[in-house]
Amino acid sequence: MRNLPPKPILFIVNPVSGIGKQKGVERLIDERLDKTMFASSVAYTAAPGHATEISQKAADDGVEIVVAVGGDGTVNEIVTGLVGTETALAIIPAGSGNGLARHLKIPMNMKRAMDVINEGTIMKIDTATINGQLFVNVAGVGFDASVAKKFAVAGKRGFSTYLRITANSYRGYEPKQYDMIIDGKVIRRRALLISFANSSQFGNNTSIDPAASVSDGFIDVCIVGKMPFWKTLFLAPLLFLKKFDQTRYVEIIRAKKVVLKRKKGKSIHLDGDPKIMGKELTMQINPLSLNVIVPEFVNRKS
Repeated sequence: MRNLPPKPILFIVNPVSGIGKQKGVERLIDERLDKTMFASSVAYTAAPGHATEISQKAADDGVEIVVAVGGDGTVNEIVTGLVGTETALAIIPAGSGNGLARHLKIPMNMKRAMDVINEGTIMKIDTATINGQLFVNVAGVGFDASVAKKFAVAGKRGFSTYLRITANSYRGYEPKQYDMIIDGKVIRRRALLISFANSSQFGNNTSIDPAASVSDGFIDVCIVGKMPFWKTLFLAPLLFLKKFDQTRYVEIIRAKKVVLKRKKGKSIHLDGDPKIMGKELTMQINPLSLNVIVPEFVNRKS
């Protein structure tokens, strides 16, 4: 039998992502990647949006796998260039929250994440857009978008910084009024935040929607009310226990299309990265539009 040539695989590295785990990735590739299966190359991003340009060209050139070495923001940029193509995304988590990687059970240990790539199990997952801009994990408006904006300009990354910003911002943040058309049904809610969850993970192993699936053809609209500050001390641990959705402060509606209207155009976040959009937002699902490398047992369960 003729041996097949190694598959082209491109590692896209965000050199400033997260807390510095991506340093030494070339050594990791040399030591851990199966060279009989893959012919590797490495590209480093130089500015916001650069990863999209690199991944899109890679897909056009027939590269079979593009690896995101970074966090959810890096994944978002790379997926934007890959969605709708046959090129598969792989992830070596090196960000602050690593929400999509955690949902897909990709190990946080970089060596073990490389082993998942060597196994090469592919599954298809959903993506979605808001006003034409893509997200693959979670997007949202309200309080979490406000925190994402502050976190993006914080000098130090990591969960402790995110927690500090969240705690300092919570007391003074007033819930907002949102009018929505969810798959044709009109609803109005006053909410602390509204998240559009493709996956169950909000990063750092927290969740307000444990039942969310990346391959069911729906986005879960998570409407979260504001609770008294003293209650956060008791209810916040439920985010880690995957039970926060059982509190009276959370309402979850599955949807394929949502039109959301708010009083002012302001921040939203797409996979944790802050953006500015107008008063009206349209969210739409793109079913099974992305190939992803996952642990074999995850593909069996999907």
